Amino acid sequence: MRHLMSPLDFTTDELYDLMRLADDIRENRQKYAKACEGKTLATCFYEPSTRTRLSFEAAMLNLGGNVLGFASADSSSAAKGESVSDTIRVISGYADICAIRHPKEGAPLVATSHSGIPVINAGDGGHQHPTQTLTDLYTIRSLRGEIGGLTIGLCGDLKFGRTVHSLINALVRYPDIRFILISPPELVVPSYIRDDVLTARGIPFTEVKSLEDAMPELDILYMTRVQRERFFNEEDYIRMKDFYILDKSKMELARENMLVLHPLPRVNEISVEVDEDPRAAYFTQAHNGVFIRMALILTLLKEAGTL
Repeated sequence: MRHLMSPLDFTTDELYDLMRLADDIRENRQKYAKACEGKTLATCFYEPSTRTRLSFEAAMLNLGGNVLGFASADSSSAAKGESVSDTIRVISGYADICAIRHPKEGAPLVATSHSGIPVINAGDGGHQHPTQTLTDLYTIRSLRGEIGGLTIGLCGDLKFGRTVHSLINALVRYPDIRFILISPPELVVPSYIRDDVLTARGIPFTEVKSLEDAMPELDILYMTRVQRERFFNEEDYIRMKDFYILDKSKMELARENMLVLHPLPRVNEISVEVDEDPRAAYFTQAHNGVFIRMALILTLLKEAGTL
């Protein structure tokens, strides 16, 4: 039984095959319209989500399959104290594959130990968000032609941002990647990313506070929101939430072919005036999430021997 807990669960060759499958799905939708007929995806979301949950559901429906699940812990037996391990045991009898989001780091991994079906980590606390990373890599490859040889700026909440942590882990496997880490001192990347991933692998990176200074160097700017739900102190959140706002004046400092990505939702960190800039790729990025998740569902079901 194969699961997806981290983007590192797939080799770069396997990711390439996954992205090629996503390309074929995007170009030949009717070919895959009944690929998962009779199969069911369970979406077990213990915390709020729009894009991730709905893109998983759209992916399975587009493949001709069925969807069941819950959209918050309050609407599941977790509200009665049921454990993740018991929930997945039950879900394994109802569905063929499961996507799980949970506020506690490692909860989806616990589920894999008790599951009879493939489990996909749809986000666990501030730890990992592998399917967002697959979406990010697929978008970069689709729009830039390749993933290597890029200077990538990661801006905003680099401390709690699971999308950032997953993306760094995935990108360090590609050639000639350089990072510019843009954040206030309170939200720098944690040491297990800086020391154990970047420094340990000899990946060039700089940590800066100024977005304006970094803009001219970037091939990709990956904006993130300051996540209210990760803060224990409301005052700290209010002080940090508008630290970076990408607007037209800052975009004028960037290269003509730079791409702006964002995992969404945004709050104030990207002005709506940027939406019309051809370099703004975050809505394309969100749409790409459906195709790469379709490819992932097909791949895991086939490896499980249920397709």
